[in-house]
Amino acid sequence: MKTIDWSRRDVLKGTGASLLALSSGAQAAGFQNTQAGKENSAPLPGDSNRTERMRWWKAARFGMFIHFGVYSTIGRHEWVMEDEGIPVSEYAPHASTFHPQPGSARAWAQLARQAGMKYMVMTSKHHEGFCNFDTRLTNYCAPKQGPGRDLVREYVEAARAEGLRVGFYYSLMDWRHPDGAPCATNEESRKRFVEYTHGLIRELMTNYGKIDVLWYDVAWPLDADGWESVRMNEMVFQLQPGIIVNNRNKLPGDFSTPEQHITAETGGRAWEACMTLNDSWGYQAADDNWKASKTVVRNLISCVRDSGNYLLNVGPKGDGSIPEPSVRVLREVGEWMAVNGHTIYDSDPCQVRRSNYASFTRTGNTLYMHVHFWPGEYVAIAGLMTKVKSAKLVKTGAAVPFNQDEFRVRFTDLPSAAPDYPITTIAIECESEPTQDTDFVRKNKPRMGV
Repeated sequence: MKTIDWSRRDVLKGTGASLLALSSGAQAAGFQNTQAGKENSAPLPGDSNRTERMRWWKAARFGMFIHFGVYSTIGRHEWVMEDEGIPVSEYAPHASTFHPQPGSARAWAQLARQAGMKYMVMTSKHHEGFCNFDTRLTNYCAPKQGPGRDLVREYVEAARAEGLRVGFYYSLMDWRHPDGAPCATNEESRKRFVEYTHGLIRELMTNYGKIDVLWYDVAWPLDADGWESVRMNEMVFQLQPGIIVNNRNKLPGDFSTPEQHITAETGGRAWEACMTLNDSWGYQAADDNWKASKTVVRNLISCVRDSGNYLLNVGPKGDGSIPEPSVRVLREVGEWMAVNGHTIYDSDPCQVRRSNYASFTRTGNTLYMHVHFWPGEYVAIAGLMTKVKSAKLVKTGAAVPFNQDEFRVRFTDLPSAAPDYPITTIAIECESEPTQDTDFVRKNKPRMGV
Protein backbone atom coordinates (compact mmCIF):
# COMPACT_ATOMS: atom_id res chain seq x y z
CA MET A 1 0.00 0.00 0.00
CA LYS A 2 1.15 3.50 -0.74
CA THR A 3 -0.24 6.95 -0.16
CA ILE A 4 0.02 9.80 -2.62
CA ASP A 5 -1.75 13.16 -2.71
CA TRP A 6 -4.44 12.40 -5.33
CA SER A 7 -4.93 8.70 -4.71
CA ARG A 8 -3.96 5.99 -2.30
CA ARG A 9 -1.25 4.66 -4.61
CA ASP A 10 -0.35 4.13 -8.24
CA VAL A 11 -1.24 0.83 -9.78
CA LEU A 12 1.10 0.31 -12.68
CA LYS A 13 -0.52 -0.79 -15.91
CA GLY A 14 1.50 -2.08 -18.84
CA THR A 15 5.15 -3.04 -19.19
CA GLY A 16 8.43 -1.34 -20.03
CA ALA A 17 10.14 1.71 -18.64
CA SER A 18 7.32 4.13 -19.39
CA LEU A 19 4.53 2.53 -17.35
CA LEU A 20 1.28 4.41 -17.05
CA ALA A 21 -0.01 5.27 -13.56
CA LEU A 22 -3.55 4.32 -12.75
CA SER A 23 -5.22 5.27 -9.49
CA SER A 24 -6.35 2.28 -7.50
CA GLY A 25 -8.79 4.54 -5.74
CA ALA A 26 -11.22 3.43 -8.45
CA GLN A 27 -10.61 -0.13 -7.36
CA ALA A 28 -11.37 0.75 -3.75
CA ALA A 29 -14.45 2.81 -4.58
CA GLY A 30 -16.20 0.20 -6.71
CA PHE A 31 -14.49 -1.00 -9.84
CA GLN A 32 -16.02 -2.79 -12.81
CA ASN A 33 -14.62 -6.10 -13.96
CA THR A 34 -15.65 -9.12 -15.89
CA GLN A 35 -16.48 -11.48 -13.08
CA ALA A 36 -17.90 -8.84 -10.74
CA GLY A 37 -20.42 -8.13 -13.47
CA LYS A 38 -21.59 -11.73 -13.28
CA GLU A 39 -22.90 -11.34 -9.74
CA ASN A 40 -26.34 -10.40 -11.07
CA SER A 41 -26.66 -13.61 -13.07
CA ALA A 42 -25.02 -16.20 -10.85
CA PRO A 43 -24.18 -16.46 -7.14
CA LEU A 44 -20.57 -15.89 -6.17
CA PRO A 45 -18.65 -17.68 -3.40
CA GLY A 46 -19.86 -16.47 -0.02
CA ASP A 47 -23.17 -15.02 -1.19
CA SER A 48 -25.37 -17.52 0.63
CA ASN A 49 -24.28 -16.92 4.24
CA ARG A 50 -22.89 -13.36 4.15
CA THR A 51 -25.22 -11.93 6.79
CA GLU A 52 -24.16 -14.45 9.41
CA ARG A 53 -20.45 -14.26 8.56
CA MET A 54 -20.45 -10.46 8.75
CA ARG A 55 -22.30 -10.15 12.04
CA TRP A 56 -19.24 -9.87 14.31
CA TRP A 57 -17.46 -7.53 11.90
CA LYS A 58 -20.33 -5.06 11.75
CA ALA A 59 -20.43 -4.94 15.54
CA ALA A 60 -16.65 -4.57 15.91
CA ARG A 61 -16.27 -1.27 14.02
CA PHE A 62 -12.57 -0.71 14.85
CA GLY A 63 -9.49 -2.71 13.81
CA MET A 64 -5.71 -2.50 13.59
CA PHE A 65 -3.88 -2.79 10.26
CA ILE A 66 -0.22 -3.85 10.46
CA HIS A 67 2.25 -3.34 7.60
CA PHE A 68 5.39 -5.30 8.43
CA GLY A 69 8.00 -6.80 6.15
CA VAL A 70 11.52 -6.51 4.77
CA TYR A 71 10.78 -2.86 3.92
CA SER A 72 10.51 -2.22 7.66
CA THR A 73 14.29 -2.73 7.97
CA ILE A 74 14.94 -0.03 5.35
CA GLY A 75 12.61 2.55 6.90
CA ARG A 76 11.80 4.36 3.65
CA HIS A 77 8.16 3.32 3.02
CA GLU A 78 6.74 -0.04 1.97
CA TRP A 79 7.02 0.95 -1.71
CA VAL A 80 10.74 1.71 -1.47
CA MET A 81 11.68 -1.16 -3.80
CA GLU A 82 9.44 0.16 -6.56
CA ASP A 83 9.75 3.89 -5.96
CA GLU A 84 13.53 3.85 -5.86
CA GLY A 85 13.91 1.26 -8.61
CA ILE A 86 15.92 -1.11 -6.39
CA PRO A 87 16.87 -4.29 -8.29
CA VAL A 88 15.62 -7.55 -6.80
CA SER A 89 19.22 -8.71 -6.39
CA GLU A 90 19.98 -5.62 -4.30
CA TYR A 91 16.73 -5.65 -2.32
CA ALA A 92 16.54 -9.36 -1.42
CA PRO A 93 19.59 -9.38 0.92
CA HIS A 94 17.72 -7.05 3.28
CA ALA A 95 15.69 -10.12 4.26
CA SER A 96 18.73 -11.49 6.09
CA THR A 97 18.84 -8.33 8.25
CA PHE A 98 15.18 -8.63 9.26
CA HIS A 99 15.26 -9.56 12.97
CA PRO A 100 12.01 -8.80 14.82
CA GLN A 101 12.32 -9.20 18.57
CA PRO A 102 10.40 -12.07 20.17
CA GLY A 103 7.18 -10.83 21.71
CA SER A 104 6.67 -8.04 19.19
CA ALA A 105 3.36 -9.41 17.98
CA ARG A 106 2.05 -9.71 21.54
CA ALA A 107 2.86 -6.02 22.09
CA TRP A 108 0.90 -5.14 18.92
CA ALA A 109 -2.10 -7.15 20.08
CA GLN A 110 -2.03 -5.68 23.57
CA LEU A 111 -1.93 -2.17 22.12
CA ALA A 112 -4.83 -2.98 19.78
CA ARG A 113 -6.93 -4.26 22.67
CA GLN A 114 -6.04 -1.24 24.81
CA ALA A 115 -7.06 1.05 21.94
CA GLY A 116 -10.51 -0.53 21.84
CA MET A 117 -9.91 -2.41 18.60
CA LYS A 118 -11.67 -5.71 18.05
CA TYR A 119 -9.70 -7.25 15.18
CA MET A 120 -6.31 -7.11 13.46
CA VAL A 121 -5.15 -7.49 9.85
CA MET A 122 -1.44 -8.15 9.23
CA THR A 123 0.52 -8.29 5.99
CA SER A 124 1.23 -11.95 5.29
CA LYS A 125 2.89 -10.98 1.97
CA HIS A 126 3.26 -7.47 0.60
CA HIS A 127 4.19 -6.38 -2.93
CA GLU A 128 7.88 -7.09 -2.27
CA GLY A 129 7.07 -10.81 -2.38
CA PHE A 130 8.43 -11.69 1.07
CA CYS A 131 6.26 -14.15 2.99
CA ASN A 132 5.99 -13.54 6.72
CA PHE A 133 4.78 -17.13 7.10
CA ASP A 134 6.21 -20.61 6.68
CA THR A 135 5.71 -21.90 3.16
CA ARG A 136 6.91 -24.78 1.03
CA LEU A 137 6.63 -22.70 -2.14
CA THR A 138 9.53 -20.26 -1.71
CA ASN A 139 12.65 -19.77 0.39
CA TYR A 140 11.91 -16.05 0.51
CA CYS A 141 9.99 -16.37 3.75
CA ALA A 142 10.49 -15.52 7.40
CA PRO A 143 11.51 -18.96 8.73
CA LYS A 144 14.22 -19.31 6.05
CA GLN A 145 15.51 -15.72 6.22
CA GLY A 146 16.51 -13.28 8.95
CA PRO A 147 13.61 -13.82 11.36
CA GLY A 148 14.22 -17.58 11.50
CA ARG A 149 10.63 -18.20 12.58
CA ASP A 150 7.03 -17.91 11.42
CA LEU A 151 5.96 -14.32 12.08
CA VAL A 152 2.38 -14.93 11.01
CA ARG A 153 2.00 -17.71 13.55
CA GLU A 154 3.29 -15.42 16.30
CA TYR A 155 0.80 -12.77 15.23
CA VAL A 156 -2.13 -15.21 15.14
CA GLU A 157 -1.32 -16.53 18.61
CA ALA A 158 -0.88 -13.01 20.00
CA ALA A 159 -4.19 -11.76 18.60
CA ARG A 160 -6.06 -14.75 19.96
CA ALA A 161 -4.44 -14.34 23.36
CA GLU A 162 -5.86 -10.81 23.53
CA GLY A 163 -9.33 -11.89 22.38
CA LEU A 164 -9.03 -10.25 18.96
CA ARG A 165 -10.24 -11.50 15.60
CA VAL A 166 -7.51 -12.45 13.10
CA GLY A 167 -7.10 -11.15 9.56
CA PHE A 168 -4.51 -11.70 6.83
CA TYR A 169 -3.55 -9.11 4.22
CA TYR A 170 -2.28 -10.69 1.01
CA SER A 171 -0.86 -8.79 -1.97
CA LEU A 172 -1.63 -10.40 -5.31
CA MET A 173 0.93 -8.16 -7.01
CA ASP A 174 4.47 -9.49 -6.56
CA TRP A 175 7.59 -7.55 -7.58
CA ARG A 176 9.97 -10.46 -7.00
CA HIS A 177 8.35 -13.47 -8.62
CA PRO A 178 9.68 -14.03 -12.16
CA ASP A 179 6.14 -14.43 -13.50
CA GLY A 180 4.74 -11.43 -11.59
CA ALA A 181 4.75 -9.14 -14.64
CA PRO A 182 5.02 -11.53 -17.66
CA CYS A 183 1.81 -13.22 -16.53
CA ALA A 184 -0.10 -10.36 -18.13
CA THR A 185 0.93 -11.40 -21.66
CA ASN A 186 2.18 -14.99 -21.43
CA GLU A 187 -0.34 -17.74 -20.70
CA GLU A 188 2.17 -20.25 -19.35
CA SER A 189 3.56 -17.57 -17.07
CA ARG A 190 0.05 -16.72 -15.90
CA LYS A 191 -0.75 -20.34 -15.09
CA ARG A 192 2.46 -20.73 -13.03
CA PHE A 193 1.93 -17.49 -11.14
CA VAL A 194 -1.74 -18.17 -10.43
CA GLU A 195 -0.96 -21.63 -9.07
CA TYR A 196 1.81 -20.13 -6.91
CA THR A 197 -0.61 -17.48 -5.61
CA HIS A 198 -3.42 -19.93 -4.95
CA GLY A 199 -0.93 -22.22 -3.25
CA LEU A 200 0.24 -19.53 -0.83
CA ILE A 201 -3.33 -18.55 -0.02
CA ARG A 202 -4.19 -22.22 0.55
CA GLU A 203 -1.36 -22.49 3.09
CA LEU A 204 -2.58 -19.38 4.90
CA MET A 205 -6.11 -20.75 5.02
CA THR A 206 -4.96 -24.19 6.18
CA ASN A 207 -2.13 -23.81 8.67
CA TYR A 208 -3.31 -21.28 11.27
CA GLY A 209 -6.69 -22.41 12.55
CA LYS A 210 -9.75 -20.20 12.16
CA ILE A 211 -9.07 -16.99 10.21
CA ASP A 212 -11.64 -14.21 10.28
CA VAL A 213 -10.63 -11.84 7.45
CA LEU A 214 -8.78 -12.20 4.13
CA TRP A 215 -7.74 -8.76 2.85
CA TYR A 216 -6.57 -8.97 -0.77
CA ASP A 217 -4.60 -6.09 -2.28
CA VAL A 218 -3.50 -4.88 -5.75
CA ALA A 219 -4.65 -7.24 -8.48
CA TRP A 220 -2.17 -5.87 -11.04
CA PRO A 221 -1.58 -7.08 -13.71
CA LEU A 222 -4.54 -9.47 -14.04
CA ASP A 223 -8.31 -9.19 -13.91
CA ALA A 224 -10.68 -11.54 -12.11
CA ASP A 225 -10.59 -14.05 -14.95
CA GLY A 226 -6.80 -13.97 -15.05
CA TRP A 227 -6.50 -14.58 -11.32
CA GLU A 228 -9.26 -17.19 -11.48
CA SER A 229 -10.75 -15.28 -8.58
CA VAL A 230 -13.95 -17.29 -8.38
CA ARG A 231 -11.92 -20.46 -7.94
CA MET A 232 -9.68 -18.60 -5.49
CA ASN A 233 -12.61 -17.56 -3.31
CA GLU A 234 -14.26 -20.96 -3.56
CA MET A 235 -11.09 -22.49 -2.11
CA VAL A 236 -10.97 -19.85 0.64
CA PHE A 237 -14.57 -20.47 1.72
CA GLN A 238 -14.15 -24.24 1.57
CA LEU A 239 -11.19 -24.01 3.95
CA GLN A 240 -12.56 -21.16 6.09
CA PRO A 241 -16.38 -21.21 5.92
CA GLY A 242 -16.79 -18.32 8.37
CA ILE A 243 -14.22 -15.94 6.85
CA ILE A 244 -15.00 -12.58 5.26
CA VAL A 245 -13.10 -11.31 2.21
CA ASN A 246 -12.71 -7.87 0.67
CA ASN A 247 -13.15 -6.72 -2.92
CA ARG A 248 -9.57 -6.42 -4.16
CA ASN A 249 -9.22 -9.64 -6.11
CA LYS A 250 -11.62 -8.05 -8.62
CA LEU A 251 -14.73 -9.69 -7.17
CA PRO A 252 -17.24 -7.74 -5.06
CA GLY A 253 -16.42 -9.73 -1.94
CA ASP A 254 -18.10 -9.00 1.37
CA PHE A 255 -17.04 -5.38 1.83
CA SER A 256 -15.58 -2.37 0.03
CA THR A 257 -12.30 -0.76 0.99
CA PRO A 258 -12.02 3.03 0.62
CA GLU A 259 -8.44 3.96 1.47
CA GLN A 260 -7.18 7.16 3.07
CA HIS A 261 -10.66 8.62 2.76
CA ILE A 262 -14.02 7.97 4.40
CA THR A 263 -16.65 7.31 1.76
CA ALA A 264 -19.76 5.39 2.77
CA GLU A 265 -21.21 2.74 0.51
CA THR A 266 -24.88 2.86 -0.47
CA GLY A 267 -27.60 0.26 -0.58
CA GLY A 268 -26.51 -1.40 2.65
CA ARG A 269 -23.18 -2.68 1.29
CA ALA A 270 -20.55 -3.16 3.98
CA TRP A 271 -17.44 -0.97 3.87
CA GLU A 272 -14.26 -0.31 5.80
CA ALA A 273 -12.08 2.79 5.56
CA CYS A 274 -8.41 1.94 6.00
CA MET A 275 -6.13 4.80 6.95
CA THR A 276 -2.63 5.48 8.21
CA LEU A 277 -1.57 7.18 11.44
CA ASN A 278 0.95 9.27 9.52
CA ASP A 279 1.38 9.28 5.72
CA SER A 280 2.99 5.83 5.38
CA TRP A 281 1.80 2.26 5.73
CA GLY A 282 5.16 0.61 6.26
CA TYR A 283 7.73 2.14 8.61
CA GLN A 284 9.10 5.42 7.28
CA ALA A 285 11.61 6.89 9.70
CA ALA A 286 11.31 10.45 8.38
CA ASP A 287 7.50 10.60 8.32
CA ASP A 288 6.43 12.65 11.35
CA ASN A 289 2.98 13.74 10.12
CA TRP A 290 1.10 11.98 12.91
CA LYS A 291 -2.65 12.23 13.34
CA ALA A 292 -3.86 13.52 16.70
CA SER A 293 -6.04 11.27 18.83
CA LYS A 294 -8.93 13.68 18.23
CA THR A 295 -8.61 13.14 14.48
CA VAL A 296 -8.59 9.37 14.94
CA VAL A 297 -11.69 9.42 17.13
CA ARG A 298 -13.51 11.75 14.72
CA ASN A 299 -12.63 9.43 11.83
CA LEU A 300 -13.95 6.47 13.78
CA ILE A 301 -17.21 8.30 14.53
CA SER A 302 -17.57 9.28 10.85
CA CYS A 303 -17.23 5.64 9.81
CA VAL A 304 -19.61 4.32 12.43
CA ARG A 305 -22.26 6.95 11.71
CA ASP A 306 -22.70 5.43 8.24
CA SER A 307 -22.34 1.79 9.36
CA GLY A 308 -18.70 1.50 8.29
CA ASN A 309 -15.60 0.14 9.98
CA TYR A 310 -12.29 1.92 10.60
CA LEU A 311 -9.06 -0.04 10.02
CA LEU A 312 -6.21 2.04 11.41
CA ASN A 313 -2.64 1.21 10.43
CA VAL A 314 0.60 0.93 12.37
CA GLY A 315 3.99 0.37 10.72
CA PRO A 316 6.40 -1.36 13.13
CA LYS A 317 10.14 -0.85 12.79
CA GLY A 318 12.35 -3.69 11.61
CA ASP A 319 12.80 -4.89 15.20
CA GLY A 320 9.04 -5.16 15.58
CA SER A 321 8.58 -2.16 17.86
CA ILE A 322 5.79 0.30 17.07
CA PRO A 323 6.97 3.93 16.81
CA GLU A 324 6.32 5.83 20.03
CA PRO A 325 3.97 8.44 18.47
CA SER A 326 1.69 5.64 17.28
CA VAL A 327 1.68 4.10 20.74
CA ARG A 328 0.88 7.44 22.40
CA VAL A 329 -2.01 8.23 20.05
CA LEU A 330 -3.54 4.75 20.31
CA ARG A 331 -3.36 4.81 24.11
CA GLU A 332 -5.17 8.14 24.15
CA VAL A 333 -7.80 6.69 21.84
CA GLY A 334 -8.05 3.66 24.12
CA GLU A 335 -8.70 5.82 27.18
CA TRP A 336 -11.57 7.47 25.30
CA MET A 337 -12.91 4.12 24.09
CA ALA A 338 -12.86 2.70 27.62
CA VAL A 339 -15.51 5.30 28.52
CA ASN A 340 -17.27 5.80 25.19
CA GLY A 341 -16.86 2.49 23.38
CA HIS A 342 -20.54 1.61 23.80
CA THR A 343 -21.37 4.58 21.57
CA ILE A 344 -19.30 2.98 18.79
CA TYR A 345 -19.69 -0.81 18.86
CA ASP A 346 -22.75 -2.41 17.29
CA SER A 347 -24.31 1.00 16.63
CA ASP A 348 -27.01 1.84 14.11
CA PRO A 349 -26.95 4.13 11.06
CA CYS A 350 -27.28 7.74 12.18
CA GLN A 351 -29.10 10.27 10.02
CA VAL A 352 -28.36 13.20 12.37
CA ARG A 353 -25.13 14.89 11.28
CA ARG A 354 -25.50 18.68 10.97
CA SER A 355 -23.31 20.56 13.48
CA ASN A 356 -20.23 22.76 13.26
CA TYR A 357 -18.73 21.44 16.51
CA ALA A 358 -20.06 17.91 16.95
CA SER A 359 -20.63 14.60 15.21
CA PHE A 360 -23.13 11.86 16.01
CA THR A 361 -23.70 8.15 16.43
CA ARG A 362 -26.88 6.31 17.39
CA THR A 363 -28.01 3.13 19.11
CA GLY A 364 -31.76 2.64 18.91
CA ASN A 365 -33.44 5.82 20.18
CA THR A 366 -30.28 7.06 21.91
CA LEU A 367 -28.40 9.78 20.06
CA TYR A 368 -24.77 10.35 21.01
CA MET A 369 -23.53 13.88 20.45
CA HIS A 370 -19.73 13.80 20.25
CA VAL A 371 -18.57 17.37 20.88
CA HIS A 372 -15.10 17.77 19.38
CA PHE A 373 -14.95 21.58 19.72
CA TRP A 374 -16.22 22.22 23.23
CA PRO A 375 -18.02 25.59 23.35
CA GLY A 376 -18.83 25.53 27.07
CA GLU A 377 -22.10 26.64 28.69
CA TYR A 378 -24.43 25.03 26.13
CA VAL A 379 -24.62 23.05 22.90
CA ALA A 380 -27.55 22.87 20.52
CA ILE A 381 -28.96 20.73 17.72
CA ALA A 382 -31.14 22.30 15.02
CA GLY A 383 -34.03 20.44 13.45
CA LEU A 384 -34.17 17.39 15.73
CA MET A 385 -37.46 15.81 14.69
CA THR A 386 -38.20 13.86 17.85
CA LYS A 387 -38.69 14.82 21.47
CA VAL A 388 -35.80 14.49 23.91
CA LYS A 389 -36.57 12.63 27.15
CA SER A 390 -33.26 13.07 28.98
CA ALA A 391 -29.56 13.76 28.49
CA LYS A 392 -26.34 13.09 30.39
CA LEU A 393 -22.59 13.42 30.07
CA VAL A 394 -21.17 10.00 29.24
CA LYS A 395 -17.88 10.71 31.04
CA THR A 396 -19.39 11.65 34.40
CA GLY A 397 -22.99 10.44 34.22
CA ALA A 398 -24.16 13.90 35.22
CA ALA A 399 -27.61 14.89 33.99
CA VAL A 400 -27.68 17.67 31.39
CA PRO A 401 -30.62 20.11 31.50
CA PHE A 402 -32.22 20.90 28.17
CA ASN A 403 -35.02 22.90 26.57
CA GLN A 404 -36.61 22.10 23.24
CA ASP A 405 -38.93 23.74 20.77
CA GLU A 406 -39.87 22.72 17.24
CA PHE A 407 -36.68 24.21 15.78
CA ARG A 408 -33.90 23.31 18.20
CA VAL A 409 -32.90 21.60 21.41
CA ARG A 410 -30.39 23.30 23.74
CA PHE A 411 -28.36 21.39 26.33
CA THR A 412 -27.41 23.84 29.05
CA ASP A 413 -25.43 24.36 32.26
CA LEU A 414 -22.41 22.59 30.83
CA PRO A 415 -18.97 22.93 32.46
CA SER A 416 -16.72 25.57 30.93
CA ALA A 417 -13.98 22.99 30.29
CA ALA A 418 -14.62 19.78 28.39
CA PRO A 419 -14.97 16.92 30.90
CA ASP A 420 -13.51 14.32 28.53
CA TYR A 421 -10.53 14.12 26.16
CA PRO A 422 -10.18 14.38 23.21
CA ILE A 423 -13.96 14.48 22.62
CA THR A 424 -16.86 14.80 25.09
CA THR A 425 -20.01 12.79 24.46
CA ILE A 426 -23.57 13.61 25.52
CA ALA A 427 -26.05 10.71 25.54
CA ILE A 428 -29.49 11.94 24.45
CA GLU A 429 -32.49 9.68 25.07
CA CYS A 430 -35.23 10.35 22.53
CA GLU A 431 -38.86 9.25 22.29
CA SER A 432 -38.28 7.73 18.84
CA GLU A 433 -35.45 7.26 16.37
CA PRO A 434 -33.65 10.61 16.18
CA THR A 435 -33.65 12.30 12.77
CA GLN A 436 -32.75 15.80 11.72
CA ASP A 437 -34.32 18.19 9.21
CA THR A 438 -32.53 21.53 9.02
CA ASP A 439 -34.47 22.43 5.86
CA PHE A 440 -37.59 22.47 8.04
CA VAL A 441 -35.89 24.99 10.28
CA ARG A 442 -34.77 27.15 7.38
CA LYS A 443 -38.22 27.21 5.78
CA ASN A 444 -40.42 27.55 8.85
CA LYS A 445 -38.52 29.45 11.52
CA PRO A 446 -40.18 32.86 12.10
CA ARG A 447 -38.43 35.72 10.34
CA MET A 448 -38.39 39.41 11.08
CA GLY A 449 -39.38 42.31 8.88
CA VAL A 450 -36.91 44.48 7.00
